Amino acid sequence: MMMPLLIALHLLAAVIWVGGMFFAYTCLRPVAATLLEPPQRLPLWRETFTRFFVWVWVALMLLIITGHSMIAQQGGMANVGLHVHLMLASGYLMIGLFMHVYFVPYKRLKQASVEQNWPEAGRHLNQIRRIIAINLVLGIFTITIAAAGRYGF
Repeated sequence: MMMPLLIALHLLAAVIWVGGMFFAYTCLRPVAATLLEPPQRLPLWRETFTRFFVWVWVALMLLIITGHSMIAQQGGMANVGLHVHLMLASGYLMIGLFMHVYFVPYKRLKQASVEQNWPEAGRHLNQIRRIIAINLVLGIFTITIAAAGRYGF
């Protein structure tokens, strides 16, 4: 009875995080770069990240709690397939990358944009963009492994 709830919460958390990155990277980023100058674009990103990162923290907690609960319900790591090990490794790598973004370039982006130091804010936004691109690829990989892994790994 508990496993379906854990799977649903785990999947929803992954969709929120990875879907948010996909939207930001493929939709919002190109439009903002085309239509807005740095004095408008950089505060937009600061405020977008401020709202999105709250959801990412919630998603991370749900992913960790539900993921480890599902592993425990299956009797531990020795009893799960390779796909679960791959999901766990890529998930923790994604979490590490997100935490770096949150505590280093995002913090610096916020400060530089408040100071209206647009070149500095732009450098930090570019660093965030590169890391989000990596995390997006990892997220798509992880979702693919989750969806197909038990059928072939």
